[in-house]
Amino acid sequence: MTPREEVLNRVRSALGGAVAAKPVPRDYDHRGTHAPGSGEAVALLAERVDDYQARVFQVSTEQIPETLAELLAGHRTVVVPADLPAEWVAACPGAVIDESLTALELDEIDAVVTGCSVAIAVTGTIVLDAGAAQGRRILTLVPDHHVCVVRADQVVESVPEAVARLDPTRPLTFISGPSATSDIELQRVEGVHGPRTLDVIIVVGDRS
Repeated sequence: MTPREEVLNRVRSALGGAVAAKPVPRDYDHRGTHAPGSGEAVALLAERVDDYQARVFQVSTEQIPETLAELLAGHRTVVVPADLPAEWVAACPGAVIDESLTALELDEIDAVVTGCSVAIAVTGTIVLDAGAAQGRRILTLVPDHHVCVVRADQVVESVPEAVARLDPTRPLTFISGPSATSDIELQRVEGVHGPRTLDVIIVVGDRS
């Protein structure tokens, strides 16, 4: 019995069996229209990320350091996970390797560069799970500018496809555009509870 089923059984017992258990179908199709990593999936992701007022750049692997340098120009300090590729770190001005920096220390840093775990094209969402080249969750929640590198093979079309790739026991962060909120008059304010600026670099392979 799963933890979820155990909780539901306790609720039913507390209600004296008034709520009958009903089977939930789990046979829906996880496959999207576009294959993971395909040009169509990448194009859809780029379109949806742009809708969120984030900037999108499609580059080759060799162009990543140059693109990072351009996006981070003018920043004094950039925090990076300890396992970020060395050539990416070299492109970051004032690179600070994260070694359990506090929220106050991160608040003094201008930007952060990470990779990701998976990206969902249909929703324009990028998911981090504290895995390779991603670092701790706090790194992407405090600095005002987040640059995220997404490989084409990490792009899937649908949410079920993404969930199938994720480990629910890991610390998951779902990012759909820069941090933003709106008041009752629909006045958009960015940077209230996270990065004000989000740049997404999609690595699409060689461009000779």
